[in-house]
Amino acid sequence: MHDPVHRLPSLLEAVLSVGTDLELRATLQHIVDAAAELTEARYAALDMTDPGRDGLRGIRTAQRPEPPEPPERPEPLEPLEPLEPLEPLELVVPIHVDDEVFGDLRLAGKRDGPFTDEDEQLVRVLATQAGIAIGNARLYETARQRERWIEGAAAVTTALLSGESAADALMTVAERARRLAEASAGVILQPTEDGGMEIVTASTLDDPGDIVGTVIEPGSPVLEQLLGGEPVFIDDSATDPRMTTHVRHRFGPNMMLPLRAGGRLLGTLALPRRRGGRPYTAVERLLATQFASQAALALVHAEAQHSRERLAVYEDRDRIARDLHDLVVQRLFATGMMLESTQRRSAGTGDTDKDVHAMLGRAVDELQSTIQEVRTAIFALQQPPADAPTTFRGKVLREAAGAAAVLGFQPSTRFTGAVENRLAEPVAGRLLTALRRALAAASRRAGVSRVEITVDVTAPLPDGRPGVRLTVFDDGGEGTTVTWQSPL
Repeated sequence: MHDPVHRLPSLLEAVLSVGTDLELRATLQHIVDAAAELTEARYAALDMTDPGRDGLRGIRTAQRPEPPEPPERPEPLEPLEPLEPLEPLELVVPIHVDDEVFGDLRLAGKRDGPFTDEDEQLVRVLATQAGIAIGNARLYETARQRERWIEGAAAVTTALLSGESAADALMTVAERARRLAEASAGVILQPTEDGGMEIVTASTLDDPGDIVGTVIEPGSPVLEQLLGGEPVFIDDSATDPRMTTHVRHRFGPNMMLPLRAGGRLLGTLALPRRRGGRPYTAVERLLATQFASQAALALVHAEAQHSRERLAVYEDRDRIARDLHDLVVQRLFATGMMLESTQRRSAGTGDTDKDVHAMLGRAVDELQSTIQEVRTAIFALQQPPADAPTTFRGKVLREAAGAAAVLGFQPSTRFTGAVENRLAEPVAGRLLTALRRALAAASRRAGVSRVEITVDVTAPLPDGRPGVRLTVFDDGGEGTTVTWQSPL
C-alpha cells in the first residue's frame, strides 16, 4: 500500500477544480479530467443514468486504451500453483446527487499498473464532492433557463401588443420559441375545417421548404391530444408512429404544446430538433409549456386590442359617412334640383338664355358626378380597413387604391346603376381584369395627373342588349380613354 499523504495536495486540487464552474457540462468535464489526472488513468468517462434529464449523453477524456495483443507464439505455462486474483484493470465509482445515482465515473488504463485501493478511495472522495458540484450546477442551469424563458415570454407579449398583424404575431411566437428551445424549427399549427391541423407559420434555421401548409390529416393518433389541448412530447419524430406528416423524417426530439387561453384553443406550438439532437429535459418541457400558455394569452390580448382599434376606426368612419350623407349629399342634391328647375325655365328662349341653359346643364352634370363620388367615398368608409373586399364596389375601389400607390394620387371612381345586383361572375371578374390593365397602362404614361373610372350598368350595347361599360380616362398627353363593355 502506498502512502496516500503525498497525494493529498492533488486530491485537494481536484476537489477544488470540480466546483470552479457553474455550467453543468463544464462541471462534468472538470470531474472527468480531475479523476483521470488524480489516478493517472489514460481513459475516463462519466456515463449518466438518465441522459434525458440534463440533455447530456456522456462525458469523455482520452480514448480507451487498446488491450495488449497476445504474443504470436505464447510459451506454455506450467501450473505450479493457483494464481492470485488479478488487480482491477477498470475502476467504477458511482456519483450520487440528492440521494439518486447520477451516473458512473469509469477509469481505465492506469499508466503504472492496476488501480489500487488508494485510487478507489481518492476517487470516492472526488465523487462525493462531484455530487455537490453537480447539484449546484443543476440549480444554476435551471435558474438561468427559467430567466431566459421568462424574458422571452415578456418580449413576445410586448411585441404582440405593439400592433402586429395576426400573421406577424404568430411568426413572433414561433421565432422566439425556436431560439429559446434551441430547436431546428418553430412551427404553429391551427385546426382545419375537416378536423385536422395545418402548419400555418414556420421559423427555421434553414429554408422552411414545404413545411408551411403541411397537414396532419384527420385520424392521426396525435390529433386527439393536440385538438384536446394536451402537450405531446416525442423522442424521435422520424420513428414515432403517431407522426404521419411527410416532413417528420427531418426531425428528432419534439415538443408539441397547446396555445390555449380562456378555454379556447388557438393552435399548437411545435419545437422539433434535428434528428440525433439532444432530448428535451424535464425542465425544458415545463418552461416551454409555460411559455406557450403565456404566448396564447398574449395572442388573445393582442387580438382583443386589435378588435378594439378596428371598432374605433369603424365608429369614426361611420360618423364621417353619416355626416357626408346627411349634410353634403343632401345639400348637393337640393342644389341640383334648384339648377334643374332653373334650366327648365330658361329652355326655349333666346341665344343668351341658351348659353345659360347649357351652363346650367354642365353644372347639373358636375353635381351629379360629385354626388356619385361622395357616395362612393361613403361606401369605401364603411368597408373593413384590413379585410379583403367581398362586394364588387369594394373590389373596384381596391384596384383604384392599388393604382394610387403608383400614380401618386387617388383615381376618381363612379358607379352608375345597381352594380351589385346586376353584375355577377364571370362578367365582374373580366371587368376587374380590364380595369387592372387600363390602370397599369395609365400609370406608365407620362404627365398623368387625373384618372377617372366609370362603371355603368345602365348603358345598352350597340345591338340593344343590356350590358356593362367600363371607362377609364387619364389626362396624360392629349388624354386617353379606354372602354370595355360586355353583355350582362
